[in-house]
Amino acid sequence: MSSELKAGIRSLPPPQRDCRAGDPGPLAVRYFNPMAIPGFATLEGTTRYRERFKDSAAENHFRQQQNLWLSSIGIGTYLGNPDTATDGRYRDAVVRAVQLGANVIDTAANYRFQRSERSIGDALRVLTSERGVSRDEIIICTKGGYLPFDGAPPRDIRRYVEETFVKRGIAGFEDIVGGSHCMTPTYLQNQLGQSLRNMNLACVDVYYIHNPESQLGHVSEEEFYARLQAAFESLEKSRAQEKLKFYGVATWNGFRVPREAPGYHSLQRMVAVAREVGGESHGFRFIQLPFNLAMPEALTLANQMVDSEQMSLLEAAEAFGITVVSSASIFQGRVARGLPENIRESMGSLPTDAEAAIQFVRSAPGITTALVGMSSLEHVEENLHLAGVGPVKPEQFMKLFSTT
Repeated sequence: MSSELKAGIRSLPPPQRDCRAGDPGPLAVRYFNPMAIPGFATLEGTTRYRERFKDSAAENHFRQQQNLWLSSIGIGTYLGNPDTATDGRYRDAVVRAVQLGANVIDTAANYRFQRSERSIGDALRVLTSERGVSRDEIIICTKGGYLPFDGAPPRDIRRYVEETFVKRGIAGFEDIVGGSHCMTPTYLQNQLGQSLRNMNLACVDVYYIHNPESQLGHVSEEEFYARLQAAFESLEKSRAQEKLKFYGVATWNGFRVPREAPGYHSLQRMVAVAREVGGESHGFRFIQLPFNLAMPEALTLANQMVDSEQMSLLEAAEAFGITVVSSASIFQGRVARGLPENIRESMGSLPTDAEAAIQFVRSAPGITTALVGMSSLEHVEENLHLAGVGPVKPEQFMKLFSTT
């Protein structure tokens, strides 16, 4: 990962106001709607969605995981300016993506200072009230951990954090790691409620703790897992209240580095924590990490243990019944230009390098959904062309990693 990207990840923004506590601020008031869309994704609903594409979607475009049917391509909402024009483009892109066969929608509280969540809320209103799509057909995922601004950066960040979080008892300065990350139970509850309001939802399908490895540069490993346990306990309570169906961790480096590296995450230990707080029916069922042509570690690096056996992250996730979603599938376009001809051919000689790069990710054994950031209708149309193209067969895919 480049130094500029590392810096960008570390400096991802601060907070938002709780609409139900004190002065909520103009943007929070604007987006609060007590008439939240009820329900969540179900097997019946996602089966119905899949049936819509029985004559156009390729075999294995939809994958069954956690008793749901998920599309092999999902829409991400990370990049873009925090302005009204981009809000509208994301709204239209989400609507079109769902119409073309992508029922996995991914966002985070800090993406574009909460504006991406709000654009998704606008898209869901259009889809459910005007386009005949039911809430139970769509898998909506968001994240909490970084302190998100409210629509735009404040003039005084410290004062904003103090007034928005500290004075309201949501998080103390001692809870905020590196000036930007927090995962205490009170904070996550606040952020989950905020995300539900932003998207006008009663429940999200997957709620991720965002880049928890951010904590490991500041606290010990034991303290980290103690904090993770408290966070999981809080998310299990929200699950019991039907504010979320599943939870997980969305990481950048945690699952891609060797076991001895700083910031390393043990999936086995995370699952053990989830079992301790939620039993065998715990809700820790999703993880997200970058996987692309330049970052294949989830498949190629045997950095996880399952009992006494060492294996890759994708193999371990399968053993534990965890669904893996790929972020950065085209690495912000960096692996979607100038691909070698042998890779293009291996992926089926598709029309564009972007499609070939996405095809690589969705064809990897163990990846359920490849997330692709799409804020334009043109990119949605291009990328969702793949819904009608079958993934590469496993034996053909693995030839890319053959040394013979």
